[in-house]
Amino acid sequence: MKNQQTKTPIDLLGEVYETMYERAVENFHKAEELSAPVLHKFIDEAKDEAVKLEKVGQDDAEKLAEWLKQDVHEAVEYLAKNEPKVQHFLGFELGALKSVALDKLLVTADEAKLQLLVLKGEIKHRLHPRTGEVIGAGTLVCDECGEKLHFHKAGKIPPCPKCHGTSFHRGYIS
Repeated sequence: MKNQQTKTPIDLLGEVYETMYERAVENFHKAEELSAPVLHKFIDEAKDEAVKLEKVGQDDAEKLAEWLKQDVHEAVEYLAKNEPKVQHFLGFELGALKSVALDKLLVTADEAKLQLLVLKGEIKHRLHPRTGEVIGAGTLVCDECGEKLHFHKAGKIPPCPKCHGTSFHRGYIS
């Protein structure tokens, strides 16, 4: 008998988030038109596929798709406005990252695509992710006490371990 590890609902949501991201980015690479609405379409298709494959229910899939759209737009906006030093966006060294999603983001976020998206004004900025939402790799900073939470892969945002705050922002290094 094999020793099977049971996945927690949080692990499952993180895995589905990353799978949705990978599918959307793969389709975006193949697209002729590169715009935020096209990327949203691909994220929605990945969401529908996750529901169809019974990975998550419709409500969870809707939330994951919205969080994914917000994360991708925030990352693209940051990379477009700043010299692409991804460790600044993540808030930790790239070697600590175990997700392939970042590699796909970097390929997607080449300068021409970033400028096109930014110039069209299609980037929405996610200011304050909250406890209970799923977020991609990076560092969040508690809005209340400044405590840093490091995500090396997609995961559900817990309350701040220091003050139990529930509102965060990305921890960019200036």
